[in-house]
Order: sequence, then C-alpha cells, then structure tokens
Amino acid sequence: MADPAHYTYRVTWSEPDGEFVGTVAEFRSLSWLADTQNEALDGIVTVVREILDDMASTGERPPVPIADRSYSGTFTVRTSPRVHRTLAVEAEEQGVSLNLLVNQKLSAPAADPAGADATPG
Repeated sequence: MADPAHYTYRVTWSEPDGEFVGTVAEFRSLSWLADTQNEALDGIVTVVREILDDMASTGERPPVPIADRSYSGTFTVRTSPRVHRTLAVEAEEQGVSLNLLVNQKLSAPAADPAGADATPG
C-alpha cells in the first residue's frame, strides 16, 4: 500500500470559507477544512489514509506519490516562434546556451505576484 506520508500536501487560507483548507496534489478532488493549519493538514492526511485503505480493499491502484516518481531531467516545451526567438537572442546576449538560460529562468524564485519589491525595506 502507498504511504500516505509520501503524498504532496498543501494548506492554504480559504477566504470564502473563513478556514484553512488542506489539499493533496495527487488526489485533486480531496480537501479538508479546519480552523487551524495543523487541523487542516491532519484532516487531509486522514482522508488520504482512508482512501488508500479503501483502494487497497477493492484492488484499485492509487496514484504514485510525486515524491516516489522518477524524473529524467528532460522535458519538451512548445512555445511560439516569437518567444523562442526572444529567448535565443537573450541567451546569445548573455553568452549562454538556450538550454542554460531556460533552466536558470525555471529555477529562479517566482516573482511576487502582487508586484511588490521582495527586498526588505
């Protein structure tokens, strides 16, 4: 049986519900609402444990946890010719390969979605 601890959990605040919501990436339809972050996490882990038990009893195969999957480090991204050209020019100007430039961009911390400066002020 899959280990519930290996699944990918997230707890966020749900403004519409006025509570924290626990979710699990591998079971997108599952969630758990609670007053505290810890209760939301405990709740969603319990639900996953129960689902895994049910799946085992019926012979269903649960999704493989993201943490237990193998990754090659290679994937293909399709984009427009304009974006491809823009990235190629940027890579050339920086004196790096297109692969290295894209890897750096993918690895960089995400920008603040609110547009605020991340530097403490």
